Amino acid sequence: MTIPERLRAADLRPLWTELHKRFSTGTQVSRVTVKNLSDAQRAALADLLGLDRYPPATTTVAVARLDAAVRDLAGPGSDSRTVTETICGSIGDRARDRRERDREREALWEWLQSHPVVAGEPVLLGWTADVRRQGLVGGSVPSTRQVLEQVLAVMAALPADGRPLAAFANDVLGDSHALDDGGRLSRLVLRAQAILYDVEPPKDAQERRALWQRAGVECDALSTSVLAAGLRPPGSDVLARSLRMWADEGQASVITLQQLRDSPGPRVADRDVWVTENPTVLALAVRRFGAGCPPLVCSSGWPNGAVVRLLRALARPGTTLRYHGDFDGEGLRIAAYVMAKTGALPWRMSSADYLAGLRAARSACPVPGRITEAPWDTELAQNLRQHDAAVLEETVAEILLADLADAVTLGC
Repeated sequence: MTIPERLRAADLRPLWTELHKRFSTGTQVSRVTVKNLSDAQRAALADLLGLDRYPPATTTVAVARLDAAVRDLAGPGSDSRTVTETICGSIGDRARDRRERDREREALWEWLQSHPVVAGEPVLLGWTADVRRQGLVGGSVPSTRQVLEQVLAVMAALPADGRPLAAFANDVLGDSHALDDGGRLSRLVLRAQAILYDVEPPKDAQERRALWQRAGVECDALSTSVLAAGLRPPGSDVLARSLRMWADEGQASVITLQQLRDSPGPRVADRDVWVTENPTVLALAVRRFGAGCPPLVCSSGWPNGAVVRLLRALARPGTTLRYHGDFDGEGLRIAAYVMAKTGALPWRMSSADYLAGLRAARSACPVPGRITEAPWDTELAQNLRQHDAAVLEETVAEILLADLADAVTLGC
Protein backbone atom coordinates (compact mmCIF):
# COMPACT_ATOMS: atom_id res chain seq x y z
CA MET A 1 0.00 0.00 0.00
CA THR A 2 1.31 3.43 -0.97
CA ILE A 3 0.98 6.02 1.81
CA PRO A 4 0.75 9.67 0.73
CA GLU A 5 3.56 11.82 2.07
CA ARG A 6 1.01 13.96 3.82
CA LEU A 7 0.16 11.02 6.11
CA ARG A 8 3.87 10.40 6.70
CA ALA A 9 4.41 13.94 7.96
CA ALA A 10 6.58 14.07 11.06
CA ASP A 11 3.97 16.11 12.91
CA LEU A 12 1.49 13.21 12.62
CA ARG A 13 3.96 10.69 14.03
CA PRO A 14 2.63 10.96 17.64
CA LEU A 15 -0.83 9.98 16.35
CA TRP A 16 0.40 6.86 14.53
CA THR A 17 2.69 5.92 17.43
CA GLU A 18 -0.17 6.03 19.92
CA LEU A 19 -2.42 4.11 17.55
CA HIS A 20 0.29 1.45 17.11
CA LYS A 21 0.47 1.05 20.87
CA ARG A 22 -3.31 0.73 21.17
CA PHE A 23 -3.75 -1.64 18.23
CA SER A 24 -0.99 -3.84 19.66
CA THR A 25 -3.03 -4.51 22.79
CA GLY A 26 -5.15 -6.89 20.75
CA THR A 27 -8.37 -5.22 21.91
CA GLN A 28 -10.96 -3.29 19.90
CA VAL A 29 -9.88 0.37 19.48
CA SER A 30 -12.61 2.93 18.85
CA ARG A 31 -10.90 6.07 20.16
CA VAL A 32 -7.33 7.17 20.69
CA THR A 33 -5.98 9.93 22.92
CA VAL A 34 -2.83 11.81 21.95
CA LYS A 35 -1.12 13.92 24.59
CA ASN A 36 1.23 16.91 24.75
CA LEU A 37 0.89 17.93 21.10
CA SER A 38 2.93 20.88 19.92
CA ASP A 39 1.34 23.66 17.90
CA ALA A 40 2.68 22.16 14.67
CA GLN A 41 1.32 18.75 15.60
CA ARG A 42 -2.08 20.25 16.49
CA ALA A 43 -2.12 22.00 13.10
CA ALA A 44 -1.27 18.77 11.24
CA LEU A 45 -4.04 16.89 13.07
CA ALA A 46 -6.57 19.67 12.35
CA ASP A 47 -5.57 19.60 8.68
CA LEU A 48 -5.92 15.79 8.51
CA LEU A 49 -9.36 15.79 10.10
CA GLY A 50 -10.62 18.95 8.37
CA LEU A 51 -11.16 20.82 11.64
CA ASP A 52 -11.89 24.54 11.61
CA ARG A 53 -9.70 25.09 14.68
CA TYR A 54 -6.71 23.49 16.36
CA PRO A 55 -7.53 20.62 18.74
CA PRO A 56 -6.25 20.91 22.32
CA ALA A 57 -2.74 19.69 23.22
CA THR A 58 -4.33 16.54 24.61
CA THR A 59 -7.10 15.35 22.36
CA THR A 60 -9.17 12.23 21.74
CA VAL A 61 -9.94 11.22 18.18
CA ALA A 62 -12.53 8.69 17.00
CA VAL A 63 -10.91 5.95 14.92
CA ALA A 64 -13.89 5.97 12.55
CA ARG A 65 -13.21 9.63 11.76
CA LEU A 66 -9.54 8.86 11.17
CA ASP A 67 -10.50 6.00 8.85
CA ALA A 68 -12.64 8.37 6.77
CA ALA A 69 -9.82 10.92 6.52
CA VAL A 70 -7.32 8.20 5.53
CA ARG A 71 -9.61 6.88 2.80
CA ASP A 72 -9.96 10.40 1.39
CA LEU A 73 -6.16 10.63 1.07
CA ALA A 74 -5.06 7.04 0.37
CA GLY A 75 -8.08 5.67 -1.43
CA PRO A 76 -10.61 2.90 -0.84
CA GLY A 77 -9.51 -0.08 1.20
CA SER A 78 -7.20 1.95 3.39
CA ASP A 79 -7.79 2.74 7.04
CA SER A 80 -5.94 4.01 10.08
CA ARG A 81 -4.68 0.51 11.00
CA THR A 82 -3.02 -0.14 7.63
CA VAL A 83 -1.46 3.33 7.68
CA THR A 84 -0.22 2.81 11.23
CA GLU A 85 1.33 -0.55 10.38
CA THR A 86 3.01 0.79 7.24
CA ILE A 87 4.51 3.77 9.07
CA CYS A 88 5.35 2.21 12.46
CA GLY A 89 5.89 -1.43 11.62
CA SER A 90 4.03 -4.67 12.18
CA ILE A 91 1.26 -4.50 14.75
CA GLY A 92 1.52 -7.23 17.34
CA ASP A 93 -1.02 -8.53 19.79
CA ARG A 94 0.24 -8.02 23.30
CA ALA A 95 -2.80 -9.67 24.84
CA ARG A 96 -2.29 -12.74 22.66
CA ASP A 97 1.45 -12.73 23.36
CA ARG A 98 0.76 -12.42 27.07
CA ARG A 99 -1.67 -15.35 26.94
CA GLU A 100 0.90 -17.39 25.05
CA ARG A 101 3.59 -16.55 27.61
CA ASP A 102 1.18 -17.53 30.39
CA ARG A 103 0.50 -20.85 28.64
CA GLU A 104 4.22 -21.49 28.24
CA ARG A 105 4.83 -20.81 31.93
CA GLU A 106 1.95 -23.03 33.01
CA ALA A 107 3.19 -25.79 30.72
CA LEU A 108 6.64 -25.47 32.31
CA TRP A 109 5.30 -25.78 35.87
CA GLU A 110 3.04 -28.67 34.90
CA TRP A 111 6.02 -30.43 33.32
CA LEU A 112 8.06 -29.88 36.48
CA GLN A 113 5.35 -31.16 38.81
CA SER A 114 4.73 -34.27 36.70
CA HIS A 115 8.41 -35.06 36.08
CA PRO A 116 9.22 -38.67 37.07
CA VAL A 117 11.70 -37.53 39.74
CA VAL A 118 9.02 -35.41 41.42
CA ALA A 119 6.20 -37.89 40.83
CA GLY A 120 8.28 -40.62 42.46
CA GLU A 121 9.06 -38.47 45.50
CA PRO A 122 6.04 -36.20 46.16
CA VAL A 123 7.85 -34.39 48.96
CA LEU A 124 9.67 -32.56 46.15
CA LEU A 125 6.42 -30.78 45.30
CA GLY A 126 7.46 -28.40 48.08
CA TRP A 127 10.62 -27.69 46.13
CA THR A 128 8.73 -27.15 42.87
CA ALA A 129 6.54 -24.61 44.67
CA ASP A 130 9.70 -22.78 45.82
CA VAL A 131 11.09 -22.80 42.29
CA ARG A 132 7.85 -21.40 40.92
CA ARG A 133 7.81 -18.60 43.50
CA GLN A 134 11.33 -17.62 42.47
CA GLY A 135 10.15 -17.17 38.88
CA LEU A 136 11.80 -17.75 35.54
CA VAL A 137 15.55 -17.73 35.03
CA GLY A 138 16.22 -14.51 33.12
CA GLY A 139 12.49 -14.29 32.41
CA SER A 140 12.83 -17.13 29.90
CA VAL A 141 10.87 -20.38 29.86
CA PRO A 142 13.47 -22.25 27.73
CA SER A 143 16.34 -21.11 29.98
CA THR A 144 14.43 -22.12 33.09
CA ARG A 145 13.59 -25.54 31.70
CA GLN A 146 17.23 -26.12 30.75
CA VAL A 147 18.35 -25.34 34.31
CA LEU A 148 15.62 -27.50 35.84
CA GLU A 149 16.43 -30.42 33.56
CA GLN A 150 19.99 -30.29 34.86
CA VAL A 151 18.82 -30.15 38.48
CA LEU A 152 16.49 -33.10 37.95
CA ALA A 153 19.27 -35.08 36.27
CA VAL A 154 21.39 -34.55 39.38
CA MET A 155 18.53 -35.54 41.68
CA ALA A 156 17.97 -38.71 39.66
CA ALA A 157 21.67 -39.61 39.94
CA LEU A 158 21.78 -39.21 43.74
CA PRO A 159 22.83 -40.75 46.02
CA ALA A 160 26.30 -40.79 44.52
CA ASP A 161 28.94 -43.42 45.20
CA GLY A 162 31.43 -41.27 47.09
CA ARG A 163 32.95 -39.52 44.09
CA PRO A 164 34.21 -35.94 44.52
CA LEU A 165 31.69 -33.26 43.58
CA ALA A 166 33.62 -32.20 40.47
CA ALA A 167 33.79 -35.79 39.18
CA PHE A 168 30.11 -36.34 39.92
CA ALA A 169 29.18 -33.10 38.12
CA ASN A 170 31.27 -34.06 35.11
CA ASP A 171 29.70 -37.53 34.92
CA VAL A 172 26.12 -36.27 35.21
CA LEU A 173 26.27 -32.88 33.49
CA GLY A 174 29.44 -33.00 31.42
CA ASP A 175 30.91 -30.03 33.30
CA SER A 176 33.11 -30.49 36.36
CA HIS A 177 32.28 -26.96 37.57
CA ALA A 178 28.50 -27.17 37.07
CA LEU A 179 27.86 -27.82 40.78
CA ASP A 180 30.50 -25.50 42.18
CA ASP A 181 29.67 -24.07 45.59
CA GLY A 182 27.45 -20.99 45.35
CA GLY A 183 26.29 -21.62 41.78
CA ARG A 184 22.62 -21.62 40.77
CA LEU A 185 22.51 -25.37 40.09
CA SER A 186 24.18 -26.19 43.37
CA ARG A 187 21.73 -24.00 45.31
CA LEU A 188 18.71 -25.57 43.62
CA VAL A 189 19.93 -29.13 44.20
CA LEU A 190 20.79 -28.49 47.84
CA ARG A 191 17.42 -26.83 48.41
CA ALA A 192 15.71 -29.91 46.96
CA GLN A 193 17.84 -32.19 49.15
CA ALA A 194 16.98 -30.15 52.25
CA ILE A 195 13.26 -30.51 51.52
CA LEU A 196 13.71 -34.22 50.83
CA TYR A 197 15.47 -34.86 54.13
CA ASP A 198 13.26 -32.36 56.00
CA VAL A 199 16.19 -30.28 57.23
CA GLU A 200 16.93 -26.57 57.10
CA PRO A 201 18.64 -25.34 53.92
CA PRO A 202 22.42 -25.13 54.46
CA LYS A 203 23.61 -21.72 55.61
CA ASP A 204 27.36 -22.02 55.14
CA ALA A 205 30.01 -24.03 53.33
CA GLN A 206 30.28 -26.60 56.11
CA GLU A 207 26.54 -27.33 56.06
CA ARG A 208 26.53 -27.50 52.26
CA ARG A 209 29.40 -29.98 52.35
CA ALA A 210 27.55 -32.10 54.95
CA LEU A 211 24.42 -32.20 52.81
CA TRP A 212 26.40 -33.26 49.74
CA GLN A 213 28.04 -35.99 51.81
CA ARG A 214 24.64 -37.19 52.99
CA ALA A 215 23.73 -37.54 49.31
CA GLY A 216 26.81 -39.69 48.72
CA VAL A 217 29.11 -37.04 47.26
CA GLU A 218 32.63 -37.01 48.69
CA CYS A 219 31.49 -39.34 51.47
CA ASP A 220 33.80 -41.83 53.17
CA ALA A 221 33.48 -45.02 51.13
CA LEU A 222 34.76 -47.09 54.07
CA SER A 223 32.33 -45.83 56.71
CA THR A 224 29.37 -45.68 54.32
CA SER A 225 27.89 -49.16 54.60
CA VAL A 226 24.80 -51.32 54.29
CA LEU A 227 23.54 -54.13 56.52
CA ALA A 228 22.39 -57.35 54.82
CA ALA A 229 21.70 -61.02 55.50
CA GLY A 230 20.99 -64.16 53.51
CA LEU A 231 22.82 -62.98 50.37
CA ARG A 232 24.50 -65.75 48.41
CA PRO A 233 25.75 -64.23 45.16
CA PRO A 234 27.66 -66.47 42.78
CA GLY A 235 31.21 -65.63 41.80
CA SER A 236 34.73 -65.94 43.11
CA ASP A 237 35.37 -62.31 44.01
CA VAL A 238 36.06 -61.48 47.65
CA LEU A 239 32.69 -59.83 48.32
CA ALA A 240 30.66 -62.73 46.86
CA ARG A 241 32.66 -65.32 48.82
CA SER A 242 32.36 -63.28 52.03
CA LEU A 243 28.61 -62.82 51.68
CA ARG A 244 28.09 -66.54 51.09
CA MET A 245 30.25 -67.38 54.08
CA TRP A 246 28.33 -65.09 56.46
CA ALA A 247 24.98 -66.28 55.09
CA ASP A 248 25.99 -69.91 55.62
CA GLU A 249 26.98 -69.03 59.19
CA GLY A 250 23.60 -67.43 59.79
CA GLN A 251 25.19 -64.04 60.35
CA ALA A 252 24.46 -60.57 59.01
CA SER A 253 27.02 -58.75 56.85
CA VAL A 254 28.16 -55.15 56.85
CA ILE A 255 29.09 -54.19 53.30
CA THR A 256 30.99 -50.97 52.68
CA LEU A 257 30.55 -48.71 49.71
CA GLN A 258 34.21 -49.30 48.91
CA GLN A 259 33.63 -53.05 48.70
CA LEU A 260 30.69 -52.53 46.37
CA ARG A 261 32.72 -50.19 44.17
CA ASP A 262 35.62 -52.63 43.96
CA SER A 263 33.54 -55.75 43.22
CA PRO A 264 31.15 -56.86 40.51
CA GLY A 265 27.63 -55.97 41.53
CA PRO A 266 26.35 -58.86 43.64
CA ARG A 267 23.30 -60.63 42.28
CA VAL A 268 21.25 -63.49 43.65
CA ALA A 269 19.11 -66.19 42.13
CA ASP A 270 16.28 -65.62 44.61
CA ARG A 271 12.89 -64.45 43.36
CA ASP A 272 12.55 -61.84 46.11
CA VAL A 273 14.91 -59.65 48.11
CA TRP A 274 13.27 -58.18 51.19
CA VAL A 275 14.19 -54.67 52.34
CA THR A 276 13.46 -53.15 55.74
CA GLU A 277 14.02 -49.71 57.19
CA ASN A 278 14.85 -50.78 60.74
CA PRO A 279 17.88 -52.94 61.69
CA THR A 280 15.80 -54.49 64.47
CA VAL A 281 13.74 -56.42 61.93
CA LEU A 282 16.85 -57.75 60.23
CA ALA A 283 18.30 -58.79 63.57
CA LEU A 284 15.09 -60.65 64.47
CA ALA A 285 15.11 -62.40 61.08
CA VAL A 286 18.73 -63.54 61.49
CA ARG A 287 17.97 -64.81 64.99
CA ARG A 288 14.89 -66.73 63.83
CA PHE A 289 16.07 -68.16 60.52
CA GLY A 290 19.83 -68.38 60.95
CA ALA A 291 21.48 -69.85 57.88
CA GLY A 292 18.03 -70.14 56.30
CA CYS A 293 17.41 -66.41 56.35
CA PRO A 294 16.05 -65.23 53.00
CA PRO A 295 17.83 -62.35 51.21
CA LEU A 296 17.33 -59.29 53.40
CA VAL A 297 18.75 -55.76 53.19
CA CYS A 298 18.30 -52.93 55.68
CA SER A 299 18.24 -49.25 54.67
CA SER A 300 18.85 -48.16 58.30
CA GLY A 301 16.62 -45.13 57.83
CA TRP A 302 17.49 -42.92 54.89
CA PRO A 303 19.42 -45.11 52.42
CA ASN A 304 22.96 -44.03 51.71
CA GLY A 305 24.96 -44.65 48.56
CA ALA A 306 25.92 -48.16 49.65
CA VAL A 307 22.29 -49.17 50.23
CA VAL A 308 21.13 -47.86 46.86
CA ARG A 309 24.11 -49.33 45.00
CA LEU A 310 23.52 -52.77 46.53
CA LEU A 311 19.77 -52.73 45.85
CA ARG A 312 20.27 -51.67 42.25
CA ALA A 313 22.72 -54.51 41.78
CA LEU A 314 20.28 -57.02 43.28
CA ALA A 315 17.29 -55.78 41.27
CA ARG A 316 18.04 -57.89 38.21
CA PRO A 317 15.48 -59.52 35.91
CA GLY A 318 13.79 -62.31 37.85
CA THR A 319 14.46 -60.71 41.25
CA THR A 320 12.01 -58.31 42.89
CA LEU A 321 12.86 -55.92 45.71
CA ARG A 322 10.11 -55.64 48.33
CA TYR A 323 10.33 -52.73 50.75
CA HIS A 324 8.77 -52.13 54.15
CA GLY A 325 9.30 -49.18 56.47
CA ASP A 326 7.71 -47.10 59.19
CA PHE A 327 4.18 -45.78 58.78
CA ASP A 328 5.01 -42.18 59.64
CA GLY A 329 5.83 -39.02 57.71
CA GLU A 330 9.51 -39.73 57.31
CA GLY A 331 8.85 -43.41 56.69
CA LEU A 332 6.65 -42.57 53.70
CA ARG A 333 9.34 -40.29 52.29
CA ILE A 334 12.03 -42.94 52.75
CA ALA A 335 9.83 -45.57 51.13
CA ALA A 336 9.11 -43.31 48.15
CA TYR A 337 12.84 -42.61 47.84
CA VAL A 338 13.82 -46.28 47.90
CA MET A 339 11.13 -47.22 45.39
CA ALA A 340 12.04 -44.36 43.07
CA LYS A 341 15.77 -45.07 43.21
CA THR A 342 15.72 -48.87 43.01
CA GLY A 343 12.40 -49.96 41.54
CA ALA A 344 11.41 -51.70 44.77
CA LEU A 345 7.77 -52.63 45.30
CA PRO A 346 5.85 -51.96 48.54
CA TRP A 347 5.76 -54.79 51.05
CA ARG A 348 2.81 -54.53 53.43
CA MET A 349 2.82 -50.74 52.98
CA SER A 350 -0.84 -50.20 52.03
CA SER A 351 -3.56 -48.29 53.84
CA ALA A 352 -5.07 -51.60 54.92
CA ASP A 353 -1.72 -52.68 56.42
CA TYR A 354 -1.44 -49.37 58.27
CA LEU A 355 -4.95 -49.62 59.71
CA ALA A 356 -4.36 -53.23 60.73
CA GLY A 357 -1.16 -52.23 62.50
CA LEU A 358 -3.00 -49.40 64.23
CA ARG A 359 -5.69 -51.77 65.50
CA ALA A 360 -3.11 -54.25 66.75
CA ALA A 361 -1.02 -51.64 68.59
CA ARG A 362 -0.70 -52.48 72.26
CA SER A 363 0.39 -49.04 73.40
CA ALA A 364 -0.06 -45.42 72.40
CA CYS A 365 1.34 -44.71 68.96
CA PRO A 366 3.70 -41.76 68.41
CA VAL A 367 2.60 -38.88 66.19
CA PRO A 368 3.61 -39.32 62.55
CA GLY A 369 5.23 -35.91 61.97
CA ARG A 370 5.06 -34.09 58.64
CA ILE A 371 3.20 -36.27 56.16
CA THR A 372 3.65 -36.24 52.38
CA GLU A 373 1.91 -38.34 49.78
CA ALA A 374 2.69 -42.01 49.11
CA PRO A 375 2.81 -42.61 45.33
CA TRP A 376 1.95 -46.32 45.71
CA ASP A 377 -1.26 -45.74 47.75
CA THR A 378 -3.30 -42.57 47.32
CA GLU A 379 -5.20 -43.10 50.61
CA LEU A 380 -2.25 -43.83 52.89
CA ALA A 381 -1.20 -40.26 53.67
CA GLN A 382 -4.83 -39.29 54.22
CA ASN A 383 -5.27 -42.11 56.74
CA LEU A 384 -2.15 -41.09 58.63
CA ARG A 385 -3.39 -37.51 58.84
CA GLN A 386 -6.81 -38.63 59.97
CA HIS A 387 -5.54 -40.90 62.76
CA ASP A 388 -2.47 -38.79 63.59
CA ALA A 389 -0.68 -41.93 64.74
CA ALA A 390 2.44 -43.70 63.49
CA VAL A 391 2.93 -47.47 63.22
CA LEU A 392 6.64 -48.18 63.47
CA GLU A 393 8.17 -51.14 61.71
CA GLU A 394 9.30 -53.04 64.75
CA THR A 395 5.72 -53.15 66.09
CA VAL A 396 4.64 -55.23 63.09
CA ALA A 397 7.82 -57.32 62.99
CA GLU A 398 5.96 -60.60 63.59
CA ILE A 399 3.84 -60.05 60.49
CA LEU A 400 6.97 -59.36 58.44
CA LEU A 401 8.72 -62.40 59.85
CA ALA A 402 5.73 -64.54 58.90
CA ASP A 403 6.11 -63.36 55.30
CA LEU A 404 9.81 -64.24 55.44
CA ALA A 405 8.95 -67.66 56.85
CA ASP A 406 6.65 -68.25 53.88
CA ALA A 407 9.50 -67.23 51.59
CA VAL A 408 11.80 -69.71 53.30
CA THR A 409 9.20 -72.46 52.91
CA LEU A 410 8.66 -71.68 49.26
CA GLY A 411 12.40 -71.55 48.75
CA CYS A 412 12.72 -75.05 50.12
